[in-house]
Amino acid sequence: MSDNAFGSSEPPKQSPVASASAPTTHFFPFATSPDIIRSHEKDTFITASLTNQAQSIVRALKGARYVHGNADTIKNLTELLYFSLTTLIGNRTLGEEYCDVVQLEDNTLQLPSITRRGGYIVSSIILPWFLGYSLPSLRRKLRSKLERSIARQNAQEATQSFALGAENKSKSRRPFWNSLRVQQYILDNLDSLTSPSPMYALSLATFYFTGAYYHLSKRLWGLRYVFTKRIDESEQRVGYEVLGVLLVLQMTIQGIIHLRETIKSLQKGSETGSKTTPVERKGDIPLSSVQNPPSIPTLNATTARYDLSEDPTSVSWIPEGQNRKCTLCLELFKDPSVTTCGHVFCWTCIRDWVREKPECPLCRQEVLASKILPVRG
Repeated sequence: MSDNAFGSSEPPKQSPVASASAPTTHFFPFATSPDIIRSHEKDTFITASLTNQAQSIVRALKGARYVHGNADTIKNLTELLYFSLTTLIGNRTLGEEYCDVVQLEDNTLQLPSITRRGGYIVSSIILPWFLGYSLPSLRRKLRSKLERSIARQNAQEATQSFALGAENKSKSRRPFWNSLRVQQYILDNLDSLTSPSPMYALSLATFYFTGAYYHLSKRLWGLRYVFTKRIDESEQRVGYEVLGVLLVLQMTIQGIIHLRETIKSLQKGSETGSKTTPVERKGDIPLSSVQNPPSIPTLNATTARYDLSEDPTSVSWIPEGQNRKCTLCLELFKDPSVTTCGHVFCWTCIRDWVREKPECPLCRQEVLASKILPVRG
């Protein structure tokens, strides 16, 4: 195929009249949604296989605990190597070859330049990798600032109410929308407001309607796919517009529900005049949640309280030998914890495993983080 996506076969020589009436070039049609998604799924399958092989190599060299702690790094480095050896140097990926599609620049209809190819790889792999590390710390800083600001404003309002007296206090009512409520709303929805998921969902819905730019990074860099096969006029290429409608309906319903709940909470707070209090934090203890309910103790991830390698008598009921070793890290138990199916692992090992796959690594039964219980001697 030539650089401008036109057919490279030269037509037979014709007279000027005939050549003026009949075009001598053929433009390959743009690929439709099923072709693009099939190509993406093929590349995902291949990168997943390569990631598993890379993890096996690293596990043999560094151990299972190192693999569990650096699973995201291994995955991103494997994908970076795969796309560097295909897209970056100007070749097609295995998924693109499998589906007979080729990337083109949407404005010039030429093969992508090295700048666009490199920008696509950076924005699709390196940028999400960086955000995965930076967003949690950014959220912690924003949450801490918001909590201090809310606490300061609540203290000021309490001081003013005490100075005005009980009569004026009963008559005063907090406005429906003020700076304190805005900050409290941002604090309650900080994870959603700082997440790129809504932007991804909107881009995906647009793709279902238009059939172009499956990845948000491809939309940013203007990369589209064309079909390299000739398609007969009778052959119809269907799309996924129905999925786009369903996705838009889902986002709309979620937005309406969120808006109603926000307005209801604001009206309730305005009527009662109740003051919101900041979330309390004690040291490094995480907040109560589904993953960390108050009835289950949260173990320290860095220092093991019960380490069988240092104190073999700490959990005396576990038999000697291989039974004292975790099947994930192949080392003696550190803070042994049992799942609902009855298998025992190190606390950090099973915690990291369940975060990736909510199932037991031995019997594949479903395991929730809130159901993992630490065992004692």
